[in-house]
Order: sequence, then C-alpha cells, then structure tokens
Amino acid sequence: MSEPSPAADAQHTVLSVLRASEGWLDKRGVEAPKRSAELLLGKVLEMDRLQLYLEHDRPLEEVERASMRALLLRRGDGEPVAHLLGSWSFRALELEVGPSVLIPRPETEELVDLALARLAGRAAPTILDLGTGSGALAIALACEVPDAQVLAVDVSQNALAVARSNAAGNGVSERVAFAHGSWWGAVAEGRRFDLVVSNPPYIDPRAPVGLAEDVERFEPALALFSAPGDPASCYRDIAAELSERLEPEAWFVAETGLGAAEPARDVLASTAGLTGVELHLDSAGKERFVVARRGA
Repeated sequence: MSEPSPAADAQHTVLSVLRASEGWLDKRGVEAPKRSAELLLGKVLEMDRLQLYLEHDRPLEEVERASMRALLLRRGDGEPVAHLLGSWSFRALELEVGPSVLIPRPETEELVDLALARLAGRAAPTILDLGTGSGALAIALACEVPDAQVLAVDVSQNALAVARSNAAGNGVSERVAFAHGSWWGAVAEGRRFDLVVSNPPYIDPRAPVGLAEDVERFEPALALFSAPGDPASCYRDIAAELSERLEPEAWFVAETGLGAAEPARDVLASTAGLTGVELHLDSAGKERFVVARRGA
C-alpha cells in the first residue's frame, strides 16, 4: 500500500489535508471516506467537525501530519474508525471501544427504546444484560432509568474491564454491577429481574451472510458467532432459564439478525412460561429484535 499524502499543496492546511485524506481513502474503497477523514483529523487536532471547518485554513505541524498519516494507513487497511478513535457514541453516551468488544450500532440503540417501553410503570426495576460487551445496553438503561439497578454479565474478562470503565465514565458505577461468566452461570441462583436484555452472538460461522469484512477482521469472534450451523444457539442457552429468572409479566428483549431472527423466535416460542413472543423490525425494515414475556 502506498503511503497517504495528507495534503497535495505546500501549506498543509486543515482543508487541504481533509480533501487529500478523503480522496486517498475513497480510492481504497473505504466506506464514508469524508466522514472518516473528518473524525481522524478531529482526533489528531482535538477538534469537532464544526471547528475543523471554522479553522479550515489552519496550517498543520509535521507531527500532526505524521499522526494523521499513521491513522489513515490503518483506516485504509480496513480498521474501524471507532478503534482508531478509541471511543464511540451510543445514545449520546461516549463509550470506550476496542478489539475485545463490539462497536455499538444504531440498531442496538433501537433495542433500548423497545426495552424502555416495556419498563413503563415499573418502579426501581431490576435489569439484567446478558453478554454486555462494552456495557452499551446496561449503561444506557441505567442512565435513562435513574432508579434502575442493573447487572451486566459477560464471559470475557477483557470486555468486562471495558464495560466497567464505561460505567465509571458515564457516572453509573453505583447502579451497574458486573459479573463474569457464561450466561446464567454468572447470576446468583434464584435471582429474578423485571427486564432481561441481550445482544448475543447470532452469526453462523458456516454461513456469515451480510458480515462485513472489517467486522470479521477486527471485532471479537466471541461476540459475533453462534455455534456452527445453529444461529439460535445462544438464544437456546438463554431460554434454558429465562422464564424462571423473569418476574411475573416481565420482558426479555434481544437483538437478532439475518438468518437468526426466525430461529430465535421459534426457540422462545417453544419455551415454557413465555408468551407474547414477537419479532420487531428495525428502522430499515429488517427483522432485528425478538421480544418475549413471562406470564403472570
């Protein structure tokens, strides 16, 4: 790969570096090259997008250009912008991200909306986030439901370290507890919740339909892939104790995706004690979420 030249003119201004960087990324097929260039130069100069354009004629020092070149090379190789920035926005929260956790997606923000609707009228709800990763769901729900108590579980110690840092950074450490283990194995026996949420692995490694190359290369396989040939394997693990872990008339809300939505629904629909099992569409019209309720 040829090295990027962040500016084609001798001045090396903010604007010229932005334009040269966008063109270089575009030639390498990087998605949204302009946005990537803006975010990366913003990181280097510690400026937001508006500041970049207000100071478009500001010259760059050599050390700043060198930092930009290093980031461009990594982005040109497909590394996600979020990893290069070290954090990502989720429902107006700033969350640390890295190779040990999934980068929070806009679709997962919609899962929070579904969950909040099912908490309506419940005072001081108890919430469980199974497979918390960066802590996005647990922290967002704790922030938006100020009297909630949340337990966040993950099998990855590295992911839990990121999630703990994010909880502290967003001021909810006192109301979000963390536990290490696989699914229910990390939860005290007999404990019940008003809401259980999850974004479990659901991509079949034998048929990874729609999986972007950069996601497969740079995001954790542990958080992406189901058991081979069984995209509903994690939903089955969750369903094994779900009804007995929900309070009466409490809800389970989970993310799913292409190839896994109907198998996930079928697993929950066949689970004793659960009712109201439905698939919900995301804003793009895709079957993205599965919900279920425990009976009275």
